[in-house]
Amino acid sequence: MDRRELADFLRSRRERISPADVGLPAGARRRTPGLRREEAAQLAYISTEYYTRLEQARAPRPSREVLAGLARALRLSDAERTHLHHLAGAPPGPPPGPSREVRQSILDLVHRLPGAAAFVTSATGEVIAWNDLAAALMEDFSALPRRDRNLMRRAFLDPCPQGRPLYGVSDVEEFARASAQRLRAVAGRYPDDPEASALVDELLGGSEEFARLWASHDVSVPPTLRKTFQHPLVGPVTVNCDVLDITERDQQLVIYTAVPGSPSEEALRLLSVVGTQRMTV
Repeated sequence: MDRRELADFLRSRRERISPADVGLPAGARRRTPGLRREEAAQLAYISTEYYTRLEQARAPRPSREVLAGLARALRLSDAERTHLHHLAGAPPGPPPGPSREVRQSILDLVHRLPGAAAFVTSATGEVIAWNDLAAALMEDFSALPRRDRNLMRRAFLDPCPQGRPLYGVSDVEEFARASAQRLRAVAGRYPDDPEASALVDELLGGSEEFARLWASHDVSVPPTLRKTFQHPLVGPVTVNCDVLDITERDQQLVIYTAVPGSPSEEALRLLSVVGTQRMTV
């Protein structure tokens, strides 16, 4: 365990996070950048005294539970989480839950596909990156709270304020079935992840269809090659659907493209101009 390096690393990560980033008021007379020690300790569910000793290089080796709390509280990336464990002399095991950090090259690719609607989903079905055309075709994800960006929740519980279940897509039943199968496999890969467990419990309690599909224990997900969106502005948009696995992050890149020269290609071109400015109906 490298106590001095660990102390410096924790301090540097704490000082880069603003109170607003974690839902805390800035308050008056804040003399330190980022979070206070007591705030970081509170978010990590450890005592302020112990956290202070960590930053002073005087604490004993933290447990894996403490390291997990610190990684969560300080919003560490996957690479930072691994580094934290190595500094503490406790090489990390498998990640406790699905990654939400999108590789920069994937973000660049998503935004370099102007003629395609492209987005990235986490293992649990949360849309974690998207381009402008995906927002115009489906929904302005930036205007939604994080929990409402989950496509599995949308498929079974339909919190859609516009009254279009799953964006008016033609394969709702097939998508729901595939979502249940995918989530069953995800729950097996991340048995200790509280968010995945909470999502399963929420869907079981709110959807008889999900409960029926969940009880089948199926985990094989057939590919979807084509689907049609009933868009309120441009009408039906039929797209080819390609899904690329980002294996090391357990994520998927979804790309929707229209047949060249088709009315759907013209509809996507119109949406790329209109964007999300006239999405209300």
